Order: sequence, then structure tokens, then C-alpha cells
Amino acid sequence: MKNTAQFSRRNFLGLAALTFAATQIFPSKALANAKTNPVTVHGTYTFGEIKQIEAGVLNVGYAETGPATGQSVILLHGWPYDIHSYAETAEMLADAGYRVIVPHLRGHGTTRFLSDKTFRNGQQAAVALDIIALMDALKIKKAIIGGFDWGARTANIIAALWPERVKGMVSVNGYLINNLERNQQPLSPAAEWGWWYQYYFATDRGQKGYTANWYDFNKLIWKNISPKWAFDEATYNRSAESFKNPDYAAIVIHNYRWRLSLEPGEKQYDEIEQKLFAGPTISVPTVTLDGDSDGVVPAGDGSAFARKSTGKHVHHVVKGAGHNLPQEAPRAFADAIIEADNLAK
Repeated sequence: MKNTAQFSRRNFLGLAALTFAATQIFPSKALANAKTNPVTVHGTYTFGEIKQIEAGVLNVGYAETGPATGQSVILLHGWPYDIHSYAETAEMLADAGYRVIVPHLRGHGTTRFLSDKTFRNGQQAAVALDIIALMDALKIKKAIIGGFDWGARTANIIAALWPERVKGMVSVNGYLINNLERNQQPLSPAAEWGWWYQYYFATDRGQKGYTANWYDFNKLIWKNISPKWAFDEATYNRSAESFKNPDYAAIVIHNYRWRLSLEPGEKQYDEIEQKLFAGPTISVPTVTLDGDSDGVVPAGDGSAFARKSTGKHVHHVVKGAGHNLPQEAPRAFADAIIEADNLAK
């Protein structure tokens, strides 16, 4: 089932079943969300206790909400963001009966490496295996996985290589699995401009500059790639706390340098990377989302992902949303998770 639709909060919530569920569970929020633009200021929601668990090479910090017996949902943030991209979405899903897990990725928040000797590696396979290890530690056999930016790539990888662990997927910007050889090919000037920071990070000056100025740098990225998102200082500072992780800059710099083949990954991930470079297809039921105001990836019709999908797939364009789509349009992302769950039934 492949379908492309122009999405707005009102027409998506107009789906009878979802609207009924929303109004029964949180009627005042459903009414407010139906009448507001998805890029109004969000950020008043936050998480309570941050739990910690040893998983793989990490001690992972994660937020958890919703009933322990509910369908597990794992939500993965991108760069330069943190778990608070999902604070509002997680509450909506918890109210709908889902068990929601939102982990700090390696180098973020309270997630720490167990050993000082572990290489601070940001390559895609390492980040994906972190989430598999987290699922194992939490005894989650199968989950709905949603993500954007780094989180979407991680969700793509798990869905492609370990489909038995994924009930359904929500991916912002579609299929994002990296191929290092393809990454060497030039793009159009307009596309290259959107990735300017990768080339800054490739230099010694960029590494020093980002390490020293990550606070202002990340805020600049927020503004540039989500031009319609009117976030306030408190919202940014809430996430900026996660960037104080001692490994943060090292993980970010390595991630982008590895993508450009400027720094190696680790040999233990070579076999997985070779599978990923081949562009594996994704068979799990998937909802893809694009924001029509995304300053990095222009909104598409979902066809690029459809070519990589062998399962059920639905695509939506979220009006007014930029790159940090879950935080800018939390209702849209929550509904996409519910839709992916329904596709899997």
C-alpha cells in the first residue's frame, strides 16, 4: 500500500478513528491542536526522571513514559537536538496507551561510555547497534521506531537489517542510510549549501570552532533549518543541557568526517557497513514525513523511499514544519506513529 498525501494537522486528525481517540483521551489538547498552526511555540513539556541502563558499550540515559504493558515505541533524536524533540509527542503517545522510550544517543545528555578507552565513534552502524543493545537491555523484542535526522537513519538501519525487531517505522526525510562512495559525489550548489557545516567540521579550524562554540553554533542551525519555528530561549536551553556531555563534540565531528571518508570507522562494524552500502530495502510498515519548510531536505512526494520499500508505505508532507519535525509538529508525529502501528495490523 503506497500512498502520497499532502498532510496538514486538520485533515490528518480528521481521520475518524484517530480524532475520536484523541478527543476521548485528551479532549482539550485535541481541540487546541486542531486549531493551531503546527509551528506555534512548543517546549513547555519536559520529561521527569531520566533512567540509566547499561547497554553495549554505553550506560544509556533515557526517558520512559506510558504504561509498561503498552506497545513499545522508541523515538530517536537527531543533531543538533536531544530527547526533548519528543517531549510533547511522547506524552500524546503515552496517553494513547503506548510505552514510549526516548534515549539520549551516544555523546548526548546522560549517556556515557563505560570505558574511557572506547573510541568515540559516530558512524551509522555504531549508533544503530547502540539501540539494538538498548532494546536487549530493556527486554524489548519488537518496537515501533520513529526518528528524524540521525534518528531516522538509525531507524532505517534497524528496519533494514533487523526487521524482526521493528513492528513499524516513522522516518522523517525517508531513506537516509549512508553509502560512503555515493557521498563522494557532488550535489547541486543549492544542496551543497544545505550541508555547509559538514565541510566546516572537516577542518581543524571547524573542530576547534565547534568544540568552543557549540552553544551558538547549534542555535544557528536550529534557526536556519527550521525557519518557521518560533522557539524561545528556554526551549533551546532545555536541549542545550544535553550538549554538555563530555563526548558530545567528538561524536558529532567524527560522524560527519566519517561520512566524507575523512576519518575511519572501526573494523568491528565493517560487515554491517558493507550491507548498508548496498542500499538494503525496508520491508516493515512505514510512514515517511517531510516538513515543507525543512531547511536541509526539501519536501518530496515519498517516491525516493518507495523505491527502497517492499512493505506498506504512506507519505505525508507536514505544512509549516522544518527539520526538527517532532518538536515543531508533535501531533503530526504522534499520529504517524499510530498510523504505522495500524499499518502493521
